[in-house]
Amino acid sequence: MTEKKKLLEVRIIPMTPEDYDEVHALWLTIRGFGIRALDDSREDIERFIQRNPTTSVVARADGKIVGSILCGSDGRQGALYHVCVAKEYRRKGIGTRMVGFCMHQLRIMGINKVALIAFTNNDAGNAFWNQIGWERKTNVNYYEFVLNEKNITRFIGEEE
Repeated sequence: MTEKKKLLEVRIIPMTPEDYDEVHALWLTIRGFGIRALDDSREDIERFIQRNPTTSVVARADGKIVGSILCGSDGRQGALYHVCVAKEYRRKGIGTRMVGFCMHQLRIMGINKVALIAFTNNDAGNAFWNQIGWERKTNVNYYEFVLNEKNITRFIGEEE
C-alpha cells in the first residue's frame, strides 16, 4: 500500500499587528519585492491595519505564516500591497484564496474596483496576476512623490 500524500491545511485569516515580525521576515525572502524604510516599519503597518482592520490577510500553514497581503481602501477603490506567498508554498492556491478573501472584504465595504502595483522585475508576481485574470493597464502613468527622503525602496533579491 502506498503512503497517501498529506493534504496541506492552510488557514486564511485577518492580519493583526502581532503578525508583523513573521510577515516582515517573509517579505525579506521574496525576490523582486520592494520594501520601504518607513512605510513598512512596524509602526506604519500597525497604523495601516488599524485603518483597514478587516481587509489585510495572512495564510498560515505548518505552524507559520506562509503568505500575506496588505489590503486597504480609500473609500472608493481598494488596493493590494505586498502580496506574497513563500516560494515552497506557491502553486497551491494560497495566493488566489488570499486575494479572494481581500476582494470579499472590499465588496462588503461597497468597493467595486481594486488596483495593485507589481514591479516589472517581479516575474513570479506578474505571472500570478496574469494567470488569475487581472488586467495590466498600459494607458495610465503612475506617478509618485516621496515626502520623506529616508523612505527609500530596497528591492529584495537584486545585486547591490
